[in-house]
Amino acid sequence: MTMPDVTSAALSRTNYLKITLASVFNGLFKAFNTNKTSWIGLGVFVVVCLLAIFAPLIAPYDPLDQSILYRLKAPSAAHWFGTDYYGRDTLSRILWGARISLTIGLLSISAALVIGTLIGLIAGYFGGRTDIIIMQIMDVLLAFPSLILGLIVVAMLGPSVGNLVVAIALTAIPPFARIARAPTIAVKNREFIEAGHALGYSHWRLMFGHILPNIAPEVLVMGSLWLATAIRVEASLAFIGLGVNPPTPTWGGMIREGFENILDSFWLALFPSLAILIVVFSLNLLGDGLRDAIDPRLKGEQ
Repeated sequence: MTMPDVTSAALSRTNYLKITLASVFNGLFKAFNTNKTSWIGLGVFVVVCLLAIFAPLIAPYDPLDQSILYRLKAPSAAHWFGTDYYGRDTLSRILWGARISLTIGLLSISAALVIGTLIGLIAGYFGGRTDIIIMQIMDVLLAFPSLILGLIVVAMLGPSVGNLVVAIALTAIPPFARIARAPTIAVKNREFIEAGHALGYSHWRLMFGHILPNIAPEVLVMGSLWLATAIRVEASLAFIGLGVNPPTPTWGGMIREGFENILDSFWLALFPSLAILIVVFSLNLLGDGLRDAIDPRLKGEQ
């Protein structure tokens, strides 16, 4: 292949990528306009992310600063969400706890998305014995509930941010593999894939250059929904004592501490629970918008 041919091929791939991305964004924009609640979900989630990023600037107090004089104070002008057993400001700890919960959730789901999608692509594309072996392994992992499998991994490795990411990612890999495998099987039998085989394209070029862009929207929908699950699993593990070690603020850990004083100081468990509820609800609304963007039946109605 001459230099002009190489340049032309590179430009055509670049143009194809630009057209594909533009088509995806246009589809998302139209779907979000059809399902107005998706904008609410996206907006709320973005606000939560911004609050977490700028927590050092927004938080009115140091989340680790203790004061026995202000122990278990009810919500007031000085402490909007009250204080905990050690006199720490609950609002500040919620803002800082968002950083931990979102970091663990985003890292774990990003890892699960990449690994699970790759596994599903390989299983669906090559089929046969490869598909059977891979999916049987995924079925074994799916036999364990997410919380139980995460509990086993964290109990073995120890509670830390890195181990929590590994534990939650391990629970999310099988669903991503299954959601990537099914459309891969459908797409690989289409005419443009057969044309690629006829032109001598490699398996990896067909998988990542042609099949992956077609299944990516479904995987992204799964990612938004499982991000909510990851945040809930992290909070659940923290609640039973397998989260990030105190005094680092986490939403699940705050609920656990508040549960010990639930009768006298209900706000200690109420406000971090509301934070989890808001984030999970916003991600579910966002997932609905993404689902509408890829559902062919809904597209036909627009």
